[in-house]
Amino acid sequence: MRTLAVVLALAVGNAAGPAQADDLIDESCVFDGIKLAGKVEIVESFPDIKVQAVGSFPDLTVKMVESFADDCGEWQIVDSFPDFKVKFVESFPDIKIELVESFPGRP
Repeated sequence: MRTLAVVLALAVGNAAGPAQADDLIDESCVFDGIKLAGKVEIVESFPDIKVQAVGSFPDLTVKMVESFADDCGEWQIVDSFPDFKVKFVESFPDIKIELVESFPGRP
C-alpha cells in the first residue's frame, strides 16, 4: 500500500511538467526580488536580470513607455538611476520577454 502511495505521488509530481513562467514571475510581477516595472538601464556587464527577446512563449510581455512605468511590464529606458539593470542575451536568459504595443505584463 505504501508503494502505491509513492508511485501516485511521483506520477502527480511528474504531471506538472516543466517549470512555467508562473514559477519565475510571481503574481505581483516580481522576479528574484525585483519588480518588473519601472526605470530600466540596459547594460553589458553586471546586470540584475539577463533577458532574451522572443517572438513567442515569453515569461513577460514588455511595453516601452516614455514615463510613468508603474504597471507590470512597463519599462522606461534610462541612462542613470534605474530601478534595475538588464542585459540582452541570446542564450541562457533569466527571463524571456516579448516587446508589445499594448497589454504588457504576465501572459
